[in-house]
Amino acid sequence: MFERYERLAERALAGEAPSEQDALWVLGGDDVALLPLLHAAFAPREKHWGRAVQVHVLNNVQNGLCPEDCGYCSQSRDSSAAIRKYPMKSEDEILAEAEAAARAGASRYCMVMSGRGPTVATAHKLAGLVRTVKERHRIEVCLSVGLLEEEHARILAEAGLDRLNHNLNTSASHYGEICSTHDYDDRVATLRAAKKCGIEPCSGLIVGMGETAEDVVEVAFRLRELEVPSIPVNFLIPIGGNPVQSDGSLTPERCLRALALMRLVNPAAEVRIAGGREGHLRALGPLALYPANSLFVEGYLTTRGDDEAETYRMIRDAGFEVAGNPDWDGNVPGRGDFRLRGGEGEILKPDIRAEQRGPGATRAD
Repeated sequence: MFERYERLAERALAGEAPSEQDALWVLGGDDVALLPLLHAAFAPREKHWGRAVQVHVLNNVQNGLCPEDCGYCSQSRDSSAAIRKYPMKSEDEILAEAEAAARAGASRYCMVMSGRGPTVATAHKLAGLVRTVKERHRIEVCLSVGLLEEEHARILAEAGLDRLNHNLNTSASHYGEICSTHDYDDRVATLRAAKKCGIEPCSGLIVGMGETAEDVVEVAFRLRELEVPSIPVNFLIPIGGNPVQSDGSLTPERCLRALALMRLVNPAAEVRIAGGREGHLRALGPLALYPANSLFVEGYLTTRGDDEAETYRMIRDAGFEVAGNPDWDGNVPGRGDFRLRGGEGEILKPDIRAEQRGPGATRAD
């Protein structure tokens, strides 16, 4: 009975991916037993990451005002979601939030900027921020700023940028269902430009947008092919006003299967529990740490999440440990001392009952 799970673990420990047939079974098989599957996924997770959990903090440095039509995003031109739009924050504000992230034990500070992509002038401005953050704190820096060409990536690489995030989001064949203002190949080109310039690519997907199991498996293998070392797995948050709404498939078990799949296909990668973990994983949230080894704390771009004290308690209660940054003293700030990222834009909150009430349900903050 357990031979199939053992084979999955053995292949992952050897650095090999499962067969496509096994990958499809992990995600959609009727006879999959969840705990043995998580145990199989934990084997490569423990080999490469031990029991450490990398903590990431998002700072939404520019909110809304985006000309793209990504249907899942409340910042897109076609969304009527109730977000407060604002241009790029001041340098002082961004740097203060980097300091707070480092003080709270984050392994990585991720600056996210809405829009199609930065101009050369904006790339230089972002490069200056990257330099300053790295001069002041021993914390890694990630940027998510839309589509980039090699010229922009080189500017950021010279500033010491550690990672560039640009998610594939879904498969090539399904991409036209969620966006029309750019295509899948544009996203792949951005990842390749970053890697060519010496920046680690960070790329993942969003589950729950009407994709098939084959689409999810395709993304998992494409990320392996692209040798992406950091993979965020998002679970669609059904924000009212967005064109793309939840397809109703996201039970806690399916979310855990998706995380296990990503680990087994990409054994050494940093697999991240990203947007929607609170609302979709619900009481099974701690089990996600068995396939995944990192998560976001406090929230996302236009939705809030669990606060840092609650998240760190979950990590420790599950028998894992916060990796922290070299300057962290191990203390967790009190609630209210660490409100970052979306700031003014965070006026929506994931509701753990949203899936039960149906697509489009949200709760205003």
